[in-house]
Formats: sequence, structure tokens, C-alpha cells
Amino acid sequence: MFENLSDRLERSFKLLKGQGKITEINVAETLKDVRRALVDADVNYKVAKTFTDTVKQKALGQNVINAIKPSELMVKIVHDELTALMGGEVSQLNLSGKPAVILMSGLQGSGKTTFSGKLAKKLKSERGMRPLLVACDVYRPAAIDQLKVLGESINVPVYTEDGNKNPVEIAKNAIEYAKRNSHDLVIVDTAGRLAVDEQMMDEIEAIKNAIRPSETLFVVDAMTGQDAVNTAKTFNDRLDFGGVVLTKLDGDTRGGAALSIRSVVDKPIKFVGTGESLDGLDAFHPSRMADRILGMGDIVSLVEKAQQQYDEKEAAEIAAKLRKNQFTFNDFLKQIQQIKKMGNIKDLASMIPGVGKAIRDVEIDNDAFKGIEAIIMSMTPYEREHPEVINGSRRQRIAKGSGTSAQDVNRLLKQFDDMRKMMKAATSMRNPMKMMQQMRKAKRR
Repeated sequence: MFENLSDRLERSFKLLKGQGKITEINVAETLKDVRRALVDADVNYKVAKTFTDTVKQKALGQNVINAIKPSELMVKIVHDELTALMGGEVSQLNLSGKPAVILMSGLQGSGKTTFSGKLAKKLKSERGMRPLLVACDVYRPAAIDQLKVLGESINVPVYTEDGNKNPVEIAKNAIEYAKRNSHDLVIVDTAGRLAVDEQMMDEIEAIKNAIRPSETLFVVDAMTGQDAVNTAKTFNDRLDFGGVVLTKLDGDTRGGAALSIRSVVDKPIKFVGTGESLDGLDAFHPSRMADRILGMGDIVSLVEKAQQQYDEKEAAEIAAKLRKNQFTFNDFLKQIQQIKKMGNIKDLASMIPGVGKAIRDVEIDNDAFKGIEAIIMSMTPYEREHPEVINGSRRQRIAKGSGTSAQDVNRLLKQFDDMRKMMKAATSMRNPMKMMQQMRKAKRR
């Protein structure tokens, strides 16, 4: 996402490089290119023009101090205005009510059902809530089945009424069921259409009026660009929803919806979804998104993803094992599984400042750990705990069992041994110079 826009903006800022100061002429030339870049990214033209006019006004009012170059100052101003354009602050989910009721709206194919499952999992794991998913798409049996599969995978019950074709009744009955069964959160998945029609709008409006949800969310496919913004406006005119969810941000999208929707609809983006994995859901942070658009990475989100998988007690146990040189393949396998839970490897790497552009054209297989996992799983429990016993015949057996070669097994064993030595040094050496010397020695082996 935003790759083309990032490149275009970077080229625009280069127009100011080598300039001693900001002038009306060089700012106008730079912002003309910025406006084109935004329009090409499918940003609403009026939004793009207002944006560049605001940036120009602020840029011409700035004095460039010796420590800051004009191009750097322009990046700072653009970053601040991009953040403001997308809402400025993080918008929280409204979870008032007993139970809290969240109503989903949007077109068919926007990702409402998948998002419902993702949100239920997120609020269950992060806030300890007891969600109930409600299937109100009475027109597509596949939608009900999909919600049931999602609910089963995250151990969240799904409320359905076989034979009932009245979604208003189903939603009202589901809330009563939730109250009787101590569910503090109800997520209502509704029907969509291929295009906006009066019947759909009447139905979703009737559901909202009947259940009076704490929060109404409009779920939209980010890949539809300006169509997403226009559809959002139509829904908001009827529903007055509380926030927007942008799905499929990992797809081939130019990003115009994310940049335009707040200005056109005047409603915040609350969540962004990526991929089909039920972990692919993040709160929308305007400032962090501006960082990514300008090629600055998003190290804060990366750290937060790591913390979600971080177990303090387990980390302390591993540190103790490392100091005693007792780190095993079972421990290593757990670490791999935690990394995989964080999400797509290439997406994670792109959050590191300066890395995103470098790996843009590099194919990174998200199944890169499969070979390593296969080798470890082909070891006996004793071999995983005591790698030193793995001799030549054992290596041949492990290679055969994992569908790899003896060379692959040898390479993993060597890398594992080197890694244990470096990690032991990092946890036990107090002198940083000695630690660096240990790491250099390990690399030369």
C-alpha cells in the first residue's frame, strides 16, 4: 500500500534539495508535483487541492534554521498535514452499554464477516470480553456458514435462527440471548449488496433503530479507491455511523480512500485490516500511517505487535536457559511460532525505517520457516532437548523425515549452535565491548 505515492512524494521533495531557502517559486513547483501524486493515488481532487494549499501556506510562513534543510522542513509539514488529514488522533471504539452492541454495515465483499471475527478475537484477547457474533445476513447461507467457521476457530459463539428471514428480529433476539448468557459484547454482521440499493439501506437502518447499537461501523474495501469514499458518504447519510474500517490494505491499493474518507465523510477511520488471518487487524493511527506514506517505517506498531506475543514469564525462563546454555530446539520452535503470529513477514520488515523501500521488489516467502519447522518436528523429543546427541545417522533420518537434505540439517544445527553462543553472550556479558568481540568470533566461524 502507498508504494507509488511514497515514491512520488520522495521525488517531489527532491525538487527542494540543494535550495538554500523556501521560496514561493520552489514551493509551488514542489506542491504541484505533490498534488499530482495525491490525485494519482486516487485521492479526491478537492481534498488534494485543499491539502497542498494548506501546506503551501504553512511552508511560506516558516523560517528555515541552519540545522534544517528546506526539503526536510517540507517533509515535516507534509507529515503533520497528512496526519491531520487522516484524523490527527486515534479514535477509540465505543463499548458503552451492557452488552455493548456493534453493528456492521457495508457492501457485499467488503470484508464485514471476516472483520467481525477479527474484532471479536481482538476484544476477547486484549480486553477479556465475552463476545457473541450474530448472523443477520439472511440472504447468503455462505455468510452464516463463514461466520460459524470463524466463531469456532476463535472459540466465540455465533447466534443464528434457522428459518427466520427477518434480520431485525434476529438482532433483537440475539441481544436478549446475550443478556441471559452473560455476553458483554454483541457483534452484528449484516447483509451486503453488490451496489447500494434502497432495500438494503432501509433494512440496515431498521436494524439500527431496533437495537440502538453502541457503535456502528462502516466496513469498506480499500482497493475500491474513491468508490469507497462515495459509498461511505451514502451510508453515512442514512446511518450516521461512528467510524470506518478499511480492509485489504495489504492489497494492490493506491491509498486514496485512507487519505480522503475523513475529509469527505467527517468520520474517523478506526481500524485497518490486512489479509485473511484473524490476527490481521490494527487500530488506525494517523501519525503512524503518515510515517509509512513518507517512507519512515512504523517501528512503534512493530514493537506493539511483538508485545502482543510477548510472555514475560516465558522470556525470563528463556533468558535463564541461555545463561546456562540450555536453550533447546523446543524453545526455538516456540519463538518461531510467536514471530509467525505477528503477521506477514514482509509487512513486518517494511515497518522498520529504511527497510520498506529496500525490500519492495524482494520476494519474501511467508512460509520461510516451514523448512526449519519440518526439520525440528522430525527430531525426537530427546533430540530437541539435547541437540548435541544428533550424529550422522540421526541427521540422515531427520532429513528423510522432513523432506530436506542432510546439508539442510547440518546447516540448521550449525546456525542454531552459533545463535546459542551469541545469545548466551548477550545475556551474560556485562561488558559491551566483550560482547561485540564474541559476536564477531561467532560470525567468522
